[in-house]
Amino acid sequence: MTLIPSTAKGLILDMDGVLWTDSAPIGNLPRTFARFKELNLAVALATNNSTRTVDQYVEKLRDFGVTVEPWQVVTSSLAAAYLMAQKLPAGAPVFAIGEQGLIEALKAANFEVLSVENAEKAEAVVIGIDKQINFDKMREATLLVRAGKPFFATNPDKTFPTPRGQIPGAGAWISVIVTATEVQPLIAGKPFPYLLELALNRIGTPKETTYVVGDRLETDIAGGQALGCPTALVLSGIATLPAAQAWQPKIDLVAESLSALVGA
Repeated sequence: MTLIPSTAKGLILDMDGVLWTDSAPIGNLPRTFARFKELNLAVALATNNSTRTVDQYVEKLRDFGVTVEPWQVVTSSLAAAYLMAQKLPAGAPVFAIGEQGLIEALKAANFEVLSVENAEKAEAVVIGIDKQINFDKMREATLLVRAGKPFFATNPDKTFPTPRGQIPGAGAWISVIVTATEVQPLIAGKPFPYLLELALNRIGTPKETTYVVGDRLETDIAGGQALGCPTALVLSGIATLPAAQAWQPKIDLVAESLSALVGA
């Protein structure tokens, strides 16, 4: 049975908890993606995870038997670079706390990414999840933000899923700088609009007929609702059914999984 209505024209899919958990696919992904074509659904993949590059996501999906085009993949790193390009001069030097996905997105947007040693020259600060985070990085970011430099962040997720459980995510590290500076960052990822707007622009479907699909209420669902898109929650990741039933405004669709949502 297909839950998604025939009026739907597009899907903006989260990835972690929707397409896979860590290194294991959720359901038969080749069949699910074939079903998108059968239903004539335009698809974008939009993740708050800032660590991987677009090419790495394309390769991960290929390993699961799914072929997507790079333009279909939108990360919070790309959204942060897109947002910063609207706010900062071209070629501006920036101090970034993050991994390859963020660094490459900033360089592709023609920003000069500074080292910790040269951080004092930065005209802005941006932070995402960074598994090599340390006191020196946090010190420099705090000093820059306290000096009035624009402060950006990839996403507000407080935790990051691992096989052993939830560990500190970008939002947890952002909170350290916010505590030390009393300055809130401009956030590119869900539930803020920049990431989802970028994904919507790429597939070109009306927001009224484009479902935002995710497994987190406070990011995926809240972001889709704020943008004015219908939303679909899948129970294959973080959120539980009782939490989904209690959520306001009401979620348009709730399914056990993505494959159940589209009848794959």
